[in-house]
Amino acid sequence: MLRSLVGSEMCIRDRYQRRVRGLCSQNMSISAARPCVTVQGDNNDKPTQMALPAVFLAPIRPDVVHFVHSNMAKNRRQAYAVSKWAGHQTSAESWGTGRAVARIPRVPGGGTHRAGQGAFGNMCRGGRMFNPTKTWRKWHRKINVNQRRYAICSALAASALPALVMARGHKVENIPEVPLVVSSLDCDKTAKAKKMLEDVGAYDDVLKSKASHAVRSGKGKMRNRRHVQRRGPLVILTEDKIKAGVGKAFRGLSGVEVACVERLNLLQLAPGGHLGRFCVWSKEAFERLDAIYGTHRAKSEEKNGYQPPRAMMSNSDLPRVINSAEVQAKARPAKQTTKFHRIKKNPLKNLGVMIKLNPYAKYLKRTKSAKKAKFVPTQEQKETRLATYKAMSA
Repeated sequence: MLRSLVGSEMCIRDRYQRRVRGLCSQNMSISAARPCVTVQGDNNDKPTQMALPAVFLAPIRPDVVHFVHSNMAKNRRQAYAVSKWAGHQTSAESWGTGRAVARIPRVPGGGTHRAGQGAFGNMCRGGRMFNPTKTWRKWHRKINVNQRRYAICSALAASALPALVMARGHKVENIPEVPLVVSSLDCDKTAKAKKMLEDVGAYDDVLKSKASHAVRSGKGKMRNRRHVQRRGPLVILTEDKIKAGVGKAFRGLSGVEVACVERLNLLQLAPGGHLGRFCVWSKEAFERLDAIYGTHRAKSEEKNGYQPPRAMMSNSDLPRVINSAEVQAKARPAKQTTKFHRIKKNPLKNLGVMIKLNPYAKYLKRTKSAKKAKFVPTQEQKETRLATYKAMSA
């Protein structure tokens, strides 16, 4: 389902880019190549528009995102192992052969049920496990820098497609646009943060996340992870705003997370390895994306020599490309060939088919149809038969 959504959304995005060319009057050279995003919460008479950063045009690769996410999630694990003495805290020895019992080590002594019981083996009650776990297992994984950056770019591009955001379960029916950019997210109280999200229609997703708080099914509830909850909006701010304490107001809202645009985390952009996280951007953070990840013409200012990945096809609407007048003018006309299907006939009822299988059947058919003349003996034969009969009876 996800791959079909990605393909259809890339087609929609290409058509959207062509439709909105020239709408942004602030920077015509940029807007001619990329669509524009309206800044919400701006009190100007004319809505402020910004060019979409180049990172949002990166290819959407669910396979890369899933691979990087599954390896990154392993880096928070803590080592665990059973005790090195577990199952071996007894002086059991085998009884050897000749006593009609198995040669498993047995607990010494007498007078109790434990005496004579098997020990040490993984098949024994009170024995050690098979292949006891050790703390020196390979817990963490290294991931290539380019793969991590590719996954981040894909996750950002997917967050700008409404179909993928809705497919992930976010409530974005009442927001004006995706990606959602707000002029200012500066607030020092949770009530103000709630009011900001309500004004742009993003608070529905917070309520959805809050209502999903439930007790985990299974034994995880006994292991310090008692509750589960769906993810809400991801509020993205700049480093300076977070240091100033702006993001603290959003921490009191259930399911809302705060991220820094300078160090975006794939575990937040694609929780569970699933693309389409609902992001609420501040205007300052949104403007920083081109400087952080670069564009298709200019390299990144913070990542040495980095540029966002580009799709192999600038227009991924393949049926539109094939059916275009330019391609069809060079293509040869389709071959109109009708495939002949032979009708199955019964050789027992159809003589022609029977003759193909058995040529002798034609002769047999003719000999059966031709009636034989009745045998009439001649006068000479009659006399000969009569003479023979008289000679035998004489």
